[in-house]
Amino acid sequence: MLDVAAPPANPAVRRARAVLLSPWSRLALLAALLTGSAIAVWLWQPQRLLVHGWPPQLSGVTAAALFTAAYGVGTAALVPRPLLNLAAGALFGVQTGLVTAVGGTVIGAGIAFGLGRLLGQEALRRLLRGRWLTAADRQLSDHGFRSMLAIRLFPGVPFAAANYCAAVSRMGWLSFLLATGLGSVPNTAAYVVAGSHATTPTSPAFLLALAFIAVPAVAGALVAWRKRGRMRPAWGGQDPAGHETPPKTPPGV
Repeated sequence: MLDVAAPPANPAVRRARAVLLSPWSRLALLAALLTGSAIAVWLWQPQRLLVHGWPPQLSGVTAAALFTAAYGVGTAALVPRPLLNLAAGALFGVQTGLVTAVGGTVIGAGIAFGLGRLLGQEALRRLLRGRWLTAADRQLSDHGFRSMLAIRLFPGVPFAAANYCAAVSRMGWLSFLLATGLGSVPNTAAYVVAGSHATTPTSPAFLLALAFIAVPAVAGALVAWRKRGRMRPAWGGQDPAGHETPPKTPPGV
């Protein structure tokens, strides 16, 4: 039996396939997905969960599992996590609410990490030429778990931005997901406790939860503001006389 060779692909088809599968086309698709997600969130208004609650016909383990899945998809679609954490506490209480919120956090982070790695990593890695970007990429790639754990614990770092920055680096999946799960517990717990006591805003539990949310955020902002002045000379700028100073190589680079 003779093997019949497949006819060569049409040059136009090959060119179209190359364009569609190129790194920049995949990056454009990722940008379109994120833009569509932001528009969908704006139209859906997820804060309605705090007002209307979960559908009454859903309860128990089924409701918790569905909420966890919805939390994960919503987080990947850029729904603000504080809203979902408050809703978890209001709907399920502290214990179940914390489990669903942390589980949804890990699911959403995993979805974003996978999308960023599949659609954006190859194109964005070509842009890592600046000293800051190169140093950040090296830190995430070489010390993935420790770096991501610190990012999750440090208040004020946007959740989605951390997901996609990690995806562009060479961080492993396991380090990313474990650090996300562990590092998100303290802040998530504070929001869940606040949500579970939202009907009694003068209760000690609610006030302590608000303090736990506010104090680290203010402290983180102050630390970042103080570090800004110290980092400026190390990366170049002007000396006291107003002359330009060359940038120095950051430690560990």
